[in-house]
Amino acid sequence: MRNETAVHDITVIGGGLAGTCAAIAAARLGSRVALVTNRPVLGGNSSSEVRVWVVGATGHGKNHHAREGGIMGELLVENQYRNPDGNPYYWDAVVLDAVRNEPNISLYLNTDVHEVDAEGPEDERRITSVTGWMMGSERRIRFESDLYLDCTGDGLVGALAGARHRIGRESRAEYGEPWAPEEADGITLGSTLLFYTKDVGHPVKYVPPSFAKDITQTSIPERRIIKAGDNGCAYWWIEFGGELDTVHDNERIRDELWSVIHGIWDHIKNSGRFDAENMTLEWVGSVPGKREYRRFLGDHVLTQHDILGQTEFDDRVAFGGWSIDLHPARGMYAAEAGAKQRYADGIYHIPYRSLYSVNTANMLMAGRDISASHVAFGSTRVMATCATLGQAAGTAAALCAASGVTPRELPYAELRRTLLREDASLIGLAFDDPAELARTATASASSALETLAVEEPQERWPLAADAGIVLPADPALTGLSLLVDAADETELVVDLYDPELGQNYVPRSLVATVSVPVPAGAKQWVDVGLVWTPDTPRNAFAVVRANDGLALYSAGTAVPGVLCFTRVPLRPQDESPQPLREWTDAGLLRRTFCLRYGPTRAYGADKALDGYARPYAGPHMWVSEPGTEAPWLRLDWAEEVPVGRVELLLDDDVNEDLINLHHHRTPFDVLPTLLRDYRIEALSTSGDGWQEIARVTDNRRRRVVHELPHAVRTTALRVVAEATNGAPSAHIVAVRVY
Repeated sequence: MRNETAVHDITVIGGGLAGTCAAIAAARLGSRVALVTNRPVLGGNSSSEVRVWVVGATGHGKNHHAREGGIMGELLVENQYRNPDGNPYYWDAVVLDAVRNEPNISLYLNTDVHEVDAEGPEDERRITSVTGWMMGSERRIRFESDLYLDCTGDGLVGALAGARHRIGRESRAEYGEPWAPEEADGITLGSTLLFYTKDVGHPVKYVPPSFAKDITQTSIPERRIIKAGDNGCAYWWIEFGGELDTVHDNERIRDELWSVIHGIWDHIKNSGRFDAENMTLEWVGSVPGKREYRRFLGDHVLTQHDILGQTEFDDRVAFGGWSIDLHPARGMYAAEAGAKQRYADGIYHIPYRSLYSVNTANMLMAGRDISASHVAFGSTRVMATCATLGQAAGTAAALCAASGVTPRELPYAELRRTLLREDASLIGLAFDDPAELARTATASASSALETLAVEEPQERWPLAADAGIVLPADPALTGLSLLVDAADETELVVDLYDPELGQNYVPRSLVATVSVPVPAGAKQWVDVGLVWTPDTPRNAFAVVRANDGLALYSAGTAVPGVLCFTRVPLRPQDESPQPLREWTDAGLLRRTFCLRYGPTRAYGADKALDGYARPYAGPHMWVSEPGTEAPWLRLDWAEEVPVGRVELLLDDDVNEDLINLHHHRTPFDVLPTLLRDYRIEALSTSGDGWQEIARVTDNRRRRVVHELPHAVRTTALRVVAEATNGAPSAHIVAVRVY
């Protein structure tokens, strides 16, 4: 046995996606980071040990332009390239590679931290060290640093330090949350084990172990969905322990979950009700995936009101968008549905004040243990959201370490600017770095998309239900025409709505209604006649009312900034109103109704310099006219500037719902909207024309940083797009110059 002391600027405890992203974020900003986890692999519940899908703000595609950015976005895009079929072991490697690529991170796997030294009175605690045991190596390691991040999920480190926290549900009176119980209690969400199956091509028998439960003696077969071909998170409802202590009763919970998994498999294999003769169990989890335990108290407690009201916090550092998703206390044995869900009208903000302890001065938290009520936690708990919180907390820790301040003392403006520069998951905020040179340049381009023309119909779309079309109104909505079939003379009725918030893609406020006569005939272009000039650019949501005598057409073309929907009824268990559930792109993903629209300035060259790195009240990117040969985006300065670093943010289509495992298969390995090959040129100050200063081929990433070997003095730069990964136009979200 060895006793060791490891000294770093920051110690991150917990190697799930929150801790992993926190460590990477801090390391990239120059901090020396210890990343300590008690598991042999990184990724937490998403790893091959547990195999939970990484879901987040997209809500499995219900929210739009909502996929997380920053480090979580990098992981998802890289995993899509390496692992489009969702192999859990390949995902482990993607996450481990991301950590190994950061020289400032010291990784301690298999290291269980269970001792914490802290000092100070109850209201002013301070952690001085944490100690862990590296299993299999007989190393007892004391970690010393100025700042600590509890990303453990269960919140053990903070609890041992005396950080204030809660377990269970608050009363309805405490925050006035409609979904909270009348009385506070200790109920939490339960834990889950998953299993994988495999068709081996020949008959396989199954002899159940003695501990397998006879599920026919429970409510499971009647209340839950069992299918022979389902795997992994399709069985998310195998949940138990909400009425127990999910930490102290972990062994009991695991045994109960095992008994039910083998009981389900016995039912599938031996009941005669399933076509499963050639199927076998390939993998059964051993580590229960916990959903909930401690939640720390910060300077702000996020509540149901903040999520459903989409509170625009002044100190926002991340966003979420998963539904408030609460499960019955009895889990798989409950008589009611396995989940009760409610979506906001779009993605919501999470404040920095929910990421540091109210009474432990040098502790931040990220993941499912942030400062949130039980009801709000029902949304923030999902892993892609946890990862973005990790990047925010890790960034804050690095800035605190560099300036010698506590998390509460850190100026938010500095944190916001750093997060935006690192392409983190913030919405509705423009980048404002005074040192960045592109903001003083004038942008121009070889061409820009000004009129939309989707004119090649592939599928007839009868208007059996309302259809929806989101278009960028910049500076106005005008010139909209639709390709229509009319069985008889009728009217096309269109309602125009303002979604109100820039991140929302649902109809909220009615602006106008038009009714257009349509003669009988096939494939006729109908001028809708809508005109709207909002005070500022924004999304417009056009509702084409259902009409059994009319049909639209869709084309297999995705247009940036344009979304198409159909309206579906809410389920009986859904609360109303809930427009995010009512408007779906099922059957319309990566497709557009045949339309003509414009002119618009939504895709101009200046959009690459406006500071916004995500769609918000418009696409916020330069898009070239399709068919332009070697399109370019140019920046001009009135005087010479020294250029030492060029950062490009390219379009990785954040509307595309990527996932780490097997929930669905996205049909391409690299996002088509990303530039594949390009060059960056500087205009010579000596009259020699354009000089190439950087070239990239086979790019598959969104954020590309070019550090020049020496500064180049110039009055102009341009990015020349030589090829995309499949899109018909070049897309550039932002150009930043230092």
